[in-house]
Amino acid sequence: MCFDEEARPPIAPIRGGAIDSGPITLSADDGNLFRAFAARAGRSSRVGMIVLPDVRGLHAYYEELALRFAERGIDTVAIDYFGRTAGADERDPGFDFMAHIARTTFAGLAADVSAATDLLRSTKGGDVRSIFTVGFCFGGRLAFLTATLGLELAGVIGFYGPPVGPARNDMPAPADVAGRMRSPVLGIFGGADEGITADSVAAFGRALDKAGVDNRLVSYAGAPHSFFDRRATDFAEASGAAWEEVQSFIATHTARP
Repeated sequence: MCFDEEARPPIAPIRGGAIDSGPITLSADDGNLFRAFAARAGRSSRVGMIVLPDVRGLHAYYEELALRFAERGIDTVAIDYFGRTAGADERDPGFDFMAHIARTTFAGLAADVSAATDLLRSTKGGDVRSIFTVGFCFGGRLAFLTATLGLELAGVIGFYGPPVGPARNDMPAPADVAGRMRSPVLGIFGGADEGITADSVAAFGRALDKAGVDNRLVSYAGAPHSFFDRRATDFAEASGAAWEEVQSFIATHTARP
């Protein structure tokens, strides 16, 4: 298991920073209805974030992460992956997410991400100017790939998303499509991740550099896969540093008025 069911984001809340939050249902262009969680900033910076979860889909961890972004002025929506196979209703803790993750398609995921960008660019979603994606594991690979979707994203952030190797379902390896990426990339990895080696990260970096993609790839020595979504005390130093990287990346690539 690459996550902790009891974990919550290792980020301190800011009281009063978010003015509205809760579950919503989004509709993709293909008619898919899917669950999402929206969090509006109390004082918007006109920046938006799309949170792409791990294989569990819209777990409570990612709802709280959406709140942490909103508290910092970033209107945020976290999306679920399973509207096409499990519907848009809330699910019980025993939901077999692995059976449903196997039935996702890149086209379907891309349509859902596009629906989230449409929401954030609307008045209801915050009327944002700069949209970023951030994803974790399965969602990390997807986050890298959102740079290829023509959505005019300000940047994409992947936490330990496998950058090379075989596709999961029909989702390609990010390194293989670096030439189609049109957004800056921040990749965050664990130096002790046995599934994503230093050679894999280096190969991704070479592919991005060859394609002329603005990128920063960071690995934290001793940190395992999924270190950011473990219990906050387990890898506090790496998690704190990673959160600083995320905030710096957003600040650097946010469009100015």
